[in-house]
Parts: sequence; C-alpha cells; structure tokens
Amino acid sequence: MKKKAWIWIASIVVLLLIAGGITYFVNGESTRVVSDVMEQVPVTVQKASERELVESILVTGEIVPESEQKVFLEADKGSINEYKVVENQAVKAGEPLFLYDSSKIDTEFSRAVRHRDLTQKRGEIEQNQIAEVNKRIAEAKKNVASEEGTQDEVNQLNNEKIQLEIQYEATKAEIASAQDEINEIDTRKKEMTVVSKIDGIVVKINQNVAQTETSTPEPIVHIISSQPYKVIGTMSEFDAVKIKQAQPVIIRPKVYKDREWKGAVETVSQFPNEDGANGGEYAGGGNVTMYPFKVAITDDTSELRQGFHVSLEIQVKLNDSEKSLVIPHTALVNEGGVDVAYVLVDGMLSRREVQTGGMSDEWMEVVEGVQLGEQVVITPYEGMYDGMEVVSYDEVE
Repeated sequence: MKKKAWIWIASIVVLLLIAGGITYFVNGESTRVVSDVMEQVPVTVQKASERELVESILVTGEIVPESEQKVFLEADKGSINEYKVVENQAVKAGEPLFLYDSSKIDTEFSRAVRHRDLTQKRGEIEQNQIAEVNKRIAEAKKNVASEEGTQDEVNQLNNEKIQLEIQYEATKAEIASAQDEINEIDTRKKEMTVVSKIDGIVVKINQNVAQTETSTPEPIVHIISSQPYKVIGTMSEFDAVKIKQAQPVIIRPKVYKDREWKGAVETVSQFPNEDGANGGEYAGGGNVTMYPFKVAITDDTSELRQGFHVSLEIQVKLNDSEKSLVIPHTALVNEGGVDVAYVLVDGMLSRREVQTGGMSDEWMEVVEGVQLGEQVVITPYEGMYDGMEVVSYDEVE
C-alpha cells in the first residue's frame, strides 16, 4: 500500500515538472516573439527642422462697409419736396440726396436781403452827406481865414458832421445785423438740401416714413461706402492679447465653402464691447471678456456682400525668432511626467528627454534634447526603448 502511494506521488511530481517546463518554454518563446515583432514594426520619422512658429487663432465675424450714412427725417424741417437719387445709384460726397420744401425759408431769405440792401443804400446816402458836410466845413474855414465868415459857422457844421457820423455808425451796425440774419437763413436754407457725406452706393430709400415730431428710427436714405468691405467681430481676452496690427488674416465666407480672401488686422479695441463681461465662458472655467476687432480685406471684395458671416484665421508668431527648431506634436510621449522623443540613429532608437518651448497647432519647439536634422519618430508606440533596433522605417518631409 505504501509502495502505491509513493508511485502516485512520484507521478504527480513528474507531471508538475513537465508542466512547468512547458510553461517556461512557451512564455519565454512568446516574449522573444513579441520582442522580435516590436523590432520589426516599421516606424515613421521626420527630420527636426527650423520653422516659423505660428499659431492660428480662429474667430468669426461679419462683413460690413468701410463706412455708412443713415439719413433720418427731421420733422422740424417740414416735408420732403424732391428726391435726387434712386436705389443702387452711386453717389459722391457732397451730392444732393433729397430736398426739403424750402419755400418759406426762400421768402424769409428774400425779405432779409431786401432789408439789408435798403439799409446799405441808406448808409451810402449818409456817407455822401458826411462828405458834403466836410466840403462845407473846408469852405467855412477858408471864409474865416479871409474874414468873410465866422467860427460859429464852422462849429455848427462840425456838430452837424458828428450827428451824421453817429447816425452812420448805427446804420453800419444795422447792415451787419442784417447780413448775420442772411447768413443764418442761408445756412438753414442749405440744410434743406441733404447731401451725401461719403462716396458710396444708395442701398435704401424709404419715401413712406411717417412724419413725426422726433426723428424716426428708420432712415429715409441709407448709403454704404464704395470702399472695400471690412470684417468686424469680437474675440476673447485670451486672443486679444496675442493680436497685433497688420497681422495676416485668412477670411473664409460661409457662403463660399472652398474660397478664401486675404486680409490684415486693422484694430483690436482696448475696451470690451458693451456686454463684453458676459461674452462667454472660458474652457478652463470662468467668464471671458470679449473685445471688438476690425480686419481690412486686402483682396477684391466685389463678390462679397454686406452681412456675410465669415470665419477668420489669424496667423500669430509665438516668439521673436525668425525660425525655431521644431518637431511634430505627435513625436512626443510622456513617460513618468517627462517629455520624451525617440530619435533614429544608425538603425537604433535613441531615447531623448526633451525640453520644449512654444507650440503651434502642429509643431512643438525643442529647446534641448534634439538636434537640427535628426530623424525623430513621429509615430511612437508603447514598448519602444532606448537601443531598440529598427528594421525598416518611412521618412516624411
């Protein structure tokens, strides 16, 4: 009985040893196969290069004219007598748009001119009278010298002259007052003709605006500038601090899916728009303030229209250097909180700890860890290690 027990024990031990051997062989072989497969996986590399490091800021906006003029009804000027323009007509600055009925002002103007002219004639008579008295005074003085006249006659004529001069001064003041009145009426008369303040196109004429005591909120005539269109919109405080005047802009109208217009940043306001404090919520949490901007369109704008909505891509340089040493974002892996890149050197991978700088949408600036022209793996995968042999690879420009 004891003999049979020992036989069973020996058999179990042998079986365990065989199983262990098989497991060891399989696991070891599997590890070697996996390692071989990893070494045979092709990788893609790209040379570290120098590029201008730019970031694309995306915002939206609306196409607007360079300037516009909206003319509203002024009830105190009376009714409109005549329109001088029609819709879609091109106008120059200073050209008449419409005329208010100026018949009453014309009558008032004529009356003021007549009054001034009559006063001027009276002044001319008074001047002639003064000149005549001066002659008489001179004659009287001669008579006194020849003892044919008296000094009293000279004094009397001098008094008469003084009275005439006082009267003439009053007349001159009356003439000046009359001219001031004419100038004031003439100004009001000119204001009865409403003119364009800009070179542009008449886009709207509304002849049916009701006349009220106050100006209506709807314009009678609306003119937009004939200058190239611009784009206005708002951008967040995070973008506004990066934008500078004259930075290039790519403009993509939503109605033209595959077309682009070039432009340049004209202004970014230093002050938020009226509801800027409630402009939205930042992705990182908290509110964000919005700032108005304006972009000049440098390409031909004849195919664009006021009111088109557009998306804008603004190219922003991320540092003062003309070019920076960069690698693609995809080349970096994080290993234990450290940025790492793998560089292909003589068919072997070299693990590099990388110090980075600025980054754009596609590129990451390398400050330390990779040299210009080195082949950096841009498709790293788990399991790569320093010294790993690379059998084949693809290189992209």
